[in-house]
Amino acid sequence: MTAAFDRTPTPPAEILAVLSLLCPEVVRDIEQNWNAPVSDYARHLWRPVTRPASGPAIAARSILREVLHQRLGAVMQPEEIGKVLDEFEHRPVIQSGLHCLLLMDRITFDALLLAWLGAVENGLSAFVGFMGTTMTMETIGREGPGWLDIGDDKVNLFGMGRHKLCRKSTCVAGPVSLNTRGLEAVGDETDVSRWLGTLLASQDKVFGTAADALTALNEDLFANWDRSGMALPVFIDDRLAGAAMARHLESDGNLLSRLLIEPARRQRLEHALQEAASSAFGRFLPNATDYFWGIREERVRKLVLDNGHLIEPERPHGLCIPFERPHLRQALLDGVLLPNLFLMFLVLAILPRVRVVGGLRQIGYVALFHSILMAVLDENAPEERDLAAELQVRENAWGMGVIDEKISVREQLAGLPEGALFPDLLRQYRLRTFAETTDDLKLVRENPRWRKVGRAVIPEPQGLIRT
Repeated sequence: MTAAFDRTPTPPAEILAVLSLLCPEVVRDIEQNWNAPVSDYARHLWRPVTRPASGPAIAARSILREVLHQRLGAVMQPEEIGKVLDEFEHRPVIQSGLHCLLLMDRITFDALLLAWLGAVENGLSAFVGFMGTTMTMETIGREGPGWLDIGDDKVNLFGMGRHKLCRKSTCVAGPVSLNTRGLEAVGDETDVSRWLGTLLASQDKVFGTAADALTALNEDLFANWDRSGMALPVFIDDRLAGAAMARHLESDGNLLSRLLIEPARRQRLEHALQEAASSAFGRFLPNATDYFWGIREERVRKLVLDNGHLIEPERPHGLCIPFERPHLRQALLDGVLLPNLFLMFLVLAILPRVRVVGGLRQIGYVALFHSILMAVLDENAPEERDLAAELQVRENAWGMGVIDEKISVREQLAGLPEGALFPDLLRQYRLRTFAETTDDLKLVRENPRWRKVGRAVIPEPQGLIRT
């Protein structure tokens, strides 16, 4: 008797083979959930994480908890804060990779939806989303935080001239207020009422920065779209990472203080960074600035470490900050410095043992950041040896683009019940599988970085082997 042929769909082996070279943990997530509803995949990503056990990890989690407590204090009642922190302690997950855009941006909306699904399917009252704010207000023509995408047109959200939009960064551009005239000109179509009234309710407000405005507006939109309050988003950004980094620099004995300030440790760190950059996976690494970004005149500035100082290259009158622990800490507290992506992921995720859910480039560079940290730990120091043992498990996951609707958010919202948009989408994504929403991993297949990795490391397609 012959065995029945298994026709259960399986993920493309050649794509998993390439992903597994750098992110085997992401491959396991895909394989386990390929034929499951996307809501199940989201539940899986927001599953519990083993609590920190080593000294450096425990200290990093304590710092992260404290800065999160401060952030929650701005948006929640005291009795709610403890519950959210306890939930985060058990399921510490951050949806990252989000740029600081209004939720009318399709990619941002779809990614946040996945995070909401994960929170709801695990019974959480809140979930954390990291909004990157170091980008300029306009990135390329009529795109970026300064623009509201309404599907068939774009509105200048803050009425800021384009020459200013491309020269000011989201985290420090301000004060700002809404471009009421531009918003009112959008029209009075039925679907517009789903979001326009919510935005116009803030027309008389003045926000300290564009990042503050976008965070507040997104909170308002989300509350209007899901009046059930099943799970609320908590938006954090680079400034919270800066506050956490400042806490790490309070003591000479902190691991990050030693890695950055002690000459021999920093030399070893810089060597590990260079090794990663020159590897086959180096194209994933962001290397635009040395350790920190500088803030000057409402713009995020590239810095280089030169002769013991962080300086702006080729700008004699630019920032100049001694690369010493007290000076770095004070500059972070003063908002003059922000950590780069490497330090940001160390303080928010890798050291405090938090799972980060991001995009296709992020899963690559987070894996590299993880390996870089492993390479610079001192095996002769018991606490660092214990941390290395913990780091054998990587908490790195793919979430940006898993839900990838090709129509605008305005079109997506048009057919959904007012005030219950997210609950209705929950019902939909309990019926659609991971394989369907990702179109058999089409985004991965077409991603130029992963394609180049595949050609460089596995040059012969017929020789691909799943690992």
